[in-house]
Amino acid sequence: MYFYKHQRAQVSCFFKYVLFGLNIIFWLAGAGLLAITLWAWNEKGVLNIQSITELNGFDPVWVILVVGLVTFILGFAGCIGALRENICLLKFFSFIIATIFTLELAAGILAFVFQDWVKEQVQNFVRDNIGVYRDDIDLQNLIDAVQKYMQCCGAAGPDDWNNNLYFNCSQENTSRERCGVPFSCCIPDPAQNVVNTQCGYDIRSNKKVNMKGNLIIYTKGCVQAFEDWLPRNIYFVAGALLVIAALQMFSIYLARSLISEIKAIKAGWRY
Repeated sequence: MYFYKHQRAQVSCFFKYVLFGLNIIFWLAGAGLLAITLWAWNEKGVLNIQSITELNGFDPVWVILVVGLVTFILGFAGCIGALRENICLLKFFSFIIATIFTLELAAGILAFVFQDWVKEQVQNFVRDNIGVYRDDIDLQNLIDAVQKYMQCCGAAGPDDWNNNLYFNCSQENTSRERCGVPFSCCIPDPAQNVVNTQCGYDIRSNKKVNMKGNLIIYTKGCVQAFEDWLPRNIYFVAGALLVIAALQMFSIYLARSLISEIKAIKAGWRY
């Protein structure tokens, strides 16, 4: 009497648990970013959709929200899809990752081809948000951080601060900051241990200079400063982009491999 030994095709534990482990990290990171979003809006006192949509200018919290939401959804789909061997979730996961990768690639190519147009749009975007610098604390902190790190002032230069109600040089402006710039435009004085938040007052009205005859604020625009910064840090930027692309491609590979193995199992028994 003959007996047949049924050997069931099995899903690779390596593919399954590596994908599961990676997406656990993304899932938790997404949840953390969503928590930061709620905390930031709570600190600003915007606790309903209407008040959120009434915020002026670019709110950096929206970036955290979108990144957190996408990361949370992808992490959930990847975790559950790998753990439960769910083909639909794995297909959704790989499709979204592939779509994001394609959009990133297309954006990079278009930005390279249309450099002048991109530069103009970035300058207009920065100028528009300079106009609402005082309206959103997160936007204000972001602009200050960029100007201090990049050692720049305004989009194309300090005069871009004329777009702001408090800093413009018009005679109708009664603000004490009239014809000035934020403190983040000032060149730090090594002798001062405390940040002088009034260092930019009246700076554009009398072209104030320090005792050495040098301007005490940065005169380079932030868009130009970024263009100068990029070649000096091209290896770091390229390395970061390659790591992100490699993670995306590896995730797609793991998901598609799992899908193929699960389909092989569902196809039947091997004798």
